[in-house]
Amino acid sequence: MNFAVLQFPASNCDQDAVHVLRNVMGHSARLVWHKESSLGGADAVIIPGGFSYGDYLRTGAIARFSPIMQAVQNFAAQGGLVLGICNGFQILCEAGLLPGALIRNRSLQFRCEQIYLQTVSHDSPFTRQIPSGKLMRVPIAHGEGCYFADEAILSALKSNDQILWRYVSAQGEPTEQSNPNGSLDNIAGICNERRNVAGLMPHPERASEELLGSADGRLIFESLVHALKSRVAAKAA
Repeated sequence: MNFAVLQFPASNCDQDAVHVLRNVMGHSARLVWHKESSLGGADAVIIPGGFSYGDYLRTGAIARFSPIMQAVQNFAAQGGLVLGICNGFQILCEAGLLPGALIRNRSLQFRCEQIYLQTVSHDSPFTRQIPSGKLMRVPIAHGEGCYFADEAILSALKSNDQILWRYVSAQGEPTEQSNPNGSLDNIAGICNERRNVAGLMPHPERASEELLGSADGRLIFESLVHALKSRVAAKAA
């Protein structure tokens, strides 16, 4: 599979994503600079974490206007799979590819720690390979990771089964203490209504090897690869 990993000024997780996709999972992955206008025949797009454009104005507010984002918009409109991680999630919300917004953490502090994720919906290309009941231990590193949406959007997310992950305790409970940033309903990640675009604040690429203390995050990338292979098989049938 061929992955395009976007690279903006001040991206800092782009190389991590390429390493996981290429060296850990054995797929093709290339960096795509923000000034490019083509994704180069990619099968899927990863928008990585970092501080694109120094987070000036708002997180992701400038990155959404980069030339490459028009290609991402077109790719997503055609059903292409797009995953935004941390700053990538913020960019997708700013670009209107995902509903809601990411605002300052409830504590007004940058949070860098390990958290537990519960997969709420397995009905997506990003979650189907995650075992039912599996709690994933992955890191976060953000100052503006509080997911916020109005009541109408939140209701639609629930009705359409678009909430993919929630912050939970080690016992799997979505408590206030297990919510590191104050996100509504402990939301850690969502997808769009078509289910081909997803974003999450935690960093699965930093938890894809046992050497790093957890390989749970790899399940998200394995789900994505499985979905891509299924699409190829369906076209060949």
